[in-house]
Amino acid sequence: MRVRIKSTCLTLTLAAGVVVTTAGAAMATEGYFRHGYGARHEAMGGAGVADGRDSTTIALNPAALWRAGNEFTMAVSGFMPFRSMEGSGAPGFTPSGKVESGSEFFLVPNMSWSYRLAPGSIVDAVGFSVYGNGGMNTDFGGLARTTPPCPPGATGIFCGGRLGVNLQQAFISFAMAKRFGSVSVGVAPIVARQQFEAEGLGLFGVSGSVTDVSWGYGARAGIEWQIAPGLRLGVAGNTRVYMEKFDKYARLFAGQGDFDIPASLQAGIAFDVNPHLTLMADYKRIWYGSVASIANPSANAFIAPFGAGNGPGFGWRDIDIFKVGLEWRASRKLTLRAGYAYNTSPIRSADVMLNILAPGVVQHHITGGFEYKLNRKLSLEAAVFYAPEATVSGVELPPPFGNPAHRVQIAMDQLEVTVGIKYRWGAPEAAIEPLK
Repeated sequence: MRVRIKSTCLTLTLAAGVVVTTAGAAMATEGYFRHGYGARHEAMGGAGVADGRDSTTIALNPAALWRAGNEFTMAVSGFMPFRSMEGSGAPGFTPSGKVESGSEFFLVPNMSWSYRLAPGSIVDAVGFSVYGNGGMNTDFGGLARTTPPCPPGATGIFCGGRLGVNLQQAFISFAMAKRFGSVSVGVAPIVARQQFEAEGLGLFGVSGSVTDVSWGYGARAGIEWQIAPGLRLGVAGNTRVYMEKFDKYARLFAGQGDFDIPASLQAGIAFDVNPHLTLMADYKRIWYGSVASIANPSANAFIAPFGAGNGPGFGWRDIDIFKVGLEWRASRKLTLRAGYAYNTSPIRSADVMLNILAPGVVQHHITGGFEYKLNRKLSLEAAVFYAPEATVSGVELPPPFGNPAHRVQIAMDQLEVTVGIKYRWGAPEAAIEPLK
């Protein structure tokens, strides 16, 4: 296993003079969205849109921020994706046999901060969070190719040397929340930065290896409604995040380098079985199909060149995600968490060839974790998830890009371990209305 730490560093100077540095690194869970942000939501399968209890709710449902109190949370995840492709049948542009991606370990930090304002303020709480997506990250070495159709001496999966892409997305979000009786609302404007690099794509008219960066904007908003003691509903979502074009990859991505971040929506319910146990069930949808560079079928290569508005993309479709989670407050110091999430696959078999670059095929996420209060102010958190191997099989594109007699299977499984700290001061977190 090779260890590689890839990150997009972002340094922000806040009004208070605090400098915050973080990074968005490689991810691939629900397509290329993370299944959860922060140790709490990661441990519960990403469920909890109706049960925000700490500052990490900014990345899920900012409406619950009023409950978080004054706190700072920081966590680091060790993310281990295992990706491979396997070719069979007649020779093709991709090799026969199994080839594995070499980059298998990434450090992924995230942080959030929340502060409750004095009664009578315009809003009840404000917060700040930095978190990341990614996942189109592969590193297939420059293996030697000894059979046609590669020219003599050619290397790499697409005969163009080492093959790989690296997509990183980091979100900087300022949030505010207000409670009106049993209903709370929240909004979190987003500034996004993404970075992309590709190599080994000479077959598709993209040569060399160059890094390009783009900035963009969007927003997240949500609502939480306590419909009865111990029972809450929540809905939250991201707008489409409008990004600058990747000018250096205008001949690769549809729309001359356009690569916006798709919108998503999550709705759920939380039920307090008793004062110590909460159950959650959420539904989420991500509209990958709304972004041409992600959604256009790869077969569009026969009707338009790469980079055109109707040029080929990865062929990803919208996905649906179902999440369940539980939190058991076992004692005043120890809280245990568990969850499960399932998502439909974004990748069709007809598009498997180009998705060697981005094999976001995992569908099941099994999660767990805990929080342990070391003292009144400081807590230790941990989370772990495992995504069993999933595969998608299909055939290469017809000539001149491939050989339909050559079959390709892409596969991925994942493991991640997260550790973090939570520091509270001043106003404590607000209690959930107790069961009657």
